[in-house]
Amino acid sequence: MSLHSKFKVAGIGELLWDRLPKGKRVGGAPANFAHHAHQLGAWSCPVSCIGQDDLGDALCEQLEEVGVNAQYVIRSADHPTGTVDVMLHEGKLAYDIHEDVAWDHIPLTLDMYKLAGELDAVCFGSLAQRSQESRQSIHAFLEAMAEHSLKIFDINLRQSFYTKQLIQRSLELANVLKLNDEELPVLLDLFELEGSTEDQLRQILNLFDLRLIAYTRGSLGSLLITKEDAHDYRGGKIQVVDTVGAGDSFTAALCIGLLRDWPLRHVNCFANEVAVYVCTQVGATPELPEFLKSQGRSFLRTV
Repeated sequence: MSLHSKFKVAGIGELLWDRLPKGKRVGGAPANFAHHAHQLGAWSCPVSCIGQDDLGDALCEQLEEVGVNAQYVIRSADHPTGTVDVMLHEGKLAYDIHEDVAWDHIPLTLDMYKLAGELDAVCFGSLAQRSQESRQSIHAFLEAMAEHSLKIFDINLRQSFYTKQLIQRSLELANVLKLNDEELPVLLDLFELEGSTEDQLRQILNLFDLRLIAYTRGSLGSLLITKEDAHDYRGGKIQVVDTVGAGDSFTAALCIGLLRDWPLRHVNCFANEVAVYVCTQVGATPELPEFLKSQGRSFLRTV
């Protein structure tokens, strides 16, 4: 890829409206990822399905307004646009994710299949795989991607919409895993991991032959691990306004840093900087400041 061309990335899975106490906002982890990757200089798009309804029309308008390509968002006449009721419960976010909605029925069109072979990176999670139709489309999409591409499994465990088989197959298809400190204990039980946190992560890394694992701990920072290296970024106190979408912004910045081939510590620092900024703003996809955008567009990173 030339220095003047853009990386091509996508987020495949749920695209929906988060219905927050203060109003509705565009949501869905893969869509949030695509939005932030776009802000950081990549050509990016969500790959999903929404309804042929007013909520779907509004979603398309929102994507167009922020410059995110909606070419691979299919409109369904048979299923409504997805919605999630987001509530704050005992200081943590709780979700009521409505079922049998459009993103439970993501098709794999010929254009999507062609796109998969052109991508430098994709982000996918477990939630959109709760239905067989979307799960099959996502797996076929991943299998159609080039060998060199990044396939980031941002696990995003929600409610009971996952099984050991689903997680195992996703890890087999991925080459990068992103998970947080609430999700690791689930994998610990599923795969009988032992030892320290780093030991457990290395067991997953080796078991599924992953290139990298990103383990996030909220305000305590994150640990990035590869077969040859590791970097632990220690977080600090921040003025949190809204944590919705912070993890997705971390994944987008992680993806850009890896595609730019930055040193591991630079990737880790940048991903945390982006996620921290998002935590200080309202909503999952706030406008990033120019100093973060310009860093995402740079092939060289200094700290």
